[in-house]
Amino acid sequence: MRKHAGKTMKAAAAILTLAAVLSGCGPAKDGAATAAQPNSDPISATFYVYDTVATIKIYDEKATEQNIDEIRDLLSKIDLELSRTNKDSDLYKVNAASGKEAVKVSQGTFDVVKLALAYANETDGLLDPSIGPLINLWDIGHEGAKVPDKDELETARKLTDYRKVALDEANLTIKLEEPGMVLDLGSIGKGYAADQVSKYMHDHDLNSALINLGGSSINAVGGKPGGADWNVGLQDPVKSRGSQLGTVKINNETIDSSGVYERFFIEDGVRYHHILDPRTGYPTQNGLMSITIVSDNATDADALSTAAFVMGLEDGMAYIEKQPGVEAFFIMDDSSIHATSGLKDRINLTSDLYHVAD
Repeated sequence: MRKHAGKTMKAAAAILTLAAVLSGCGPAKDGAATAAQPNSDPISATFYVYDTVATIKIYDEKATEQNIDEIRDLLSKIDLELSRTNKDSDLYKVNAASGKEAVKVSQGTFDVVKLALAYANETDGLLDPSIGPLINLWDIGHEGAKVPDKDELETARKLTDYRKVALDEANLTIKLEEPGMVLDLGSIGKGYAADQVSKYMHDHDLNSALINLGGSSINAVGGKPGGADWNVGLQDPVKSRGSQLGTVKINNETIDSSGVYERFFIEDGVRYHHILDPRTGYPTQNGLMSITIVSDNATDADALSTAAFVMGLEDGMAYIEKQPGVEAFFIMDDSSIHATSGLKDRINLTSDLYHVAD
């Protein structure tokens, strides 16, 4: 996977909101991702941005409340660019004008959509930012979700086509060519936000921090004060939040999980989860319970967790192995764990319900 703009861009997908919880060495009281805490008290704040809860903790002694205020402003700016539900956002306006006209957007919005389309092209549409019509139709995670009518599903599936998103770089405009098309940047938006905050911290010489977005993603800026690794707990996908199957250590990396066990509904005895396959319009059914990505880039971690999930174990593993700076492990419904070569020895299993496959 390409690296972008010297790590200034990391897009993460809101489609993965709370898909898997990365808890710390102890259970998080609010269900959010945490990591083992150092002794010093951080400067911290919690924001609601991009339809998700963001918790920022800065452990660097140079940090001030002004830094928190500036990060708040940064996240608010991102919300005005990429939120699908904020009527004042760039993305909302692009979707509202689908099939009608091109919409002028900010440089940041344009860059993220361009990046999302690059992911779509690279994965042959398995990670498609125009998947909004399918997400809206299924409405998984909300009251009344049900299996859609087949005709409606086919209509939404045909509207999911990244090749019909027109970009004009000279004029910074985006146009959705068909009426009813909907861009959804859930697969990279949170990662982008995390990377922007991470870049801010590096630019201000803040060298120890944790960025937690929505409970499914932790971005570690550096290590703990003193340089030690953060020890991050890995959620057991068949147990309640805070129940761990093991831990993994990270330092100046992002860890991001996607799974089938938090946003779903059951109809006629079948479980339908929120990770949709653009090829069929239905949730994936490939034996995967969760995927966890460890990467030096939050955009890659967020986006690739979704793409690899749709690909399934064999193709997903092969694809991740080719990405520089990216590792992953896949948990299957038979309780086996399959890890890429660079991550297998980093997982510390604490549950006897799981085993790492050879």
